[in-house]
Amino acid sequence: MIVKISDYGKTGDKNFIVYLVNDLTSNQMNFLNENLEEETEIDESTLKLKMYFDDKLYPFQSDVAKFRLEDFIAREEIEMAFFLSSFLEDM
Repeated sequence: MIVKISDYGKTGDKNFIVYLVNDLTSNQMNFLNENLEEETEIDESTLKLKMYFDDKLYPFQSDVAKFRLEDFIAREEIEMAFFLSSFLEDM
């Protein structure tokens, strides 16, 4: 499984992150699409996942994140891959 952040920011009063998830089987992709509570869609062989965050939980708003953004993005991608792998264990 490969997780990459394709977009992040604020829309209205909500913070969001868009993840693109690749290297999943069609069964895994369908399972995640049907069972995750977040916004999901399947585009060919990619699962697109959009999550919304409260200000205090949004990982990219701190002063440290502004100076080390690449580190924060990499960590967030790793954490999402771990979360999705754990979620797929219930499949």
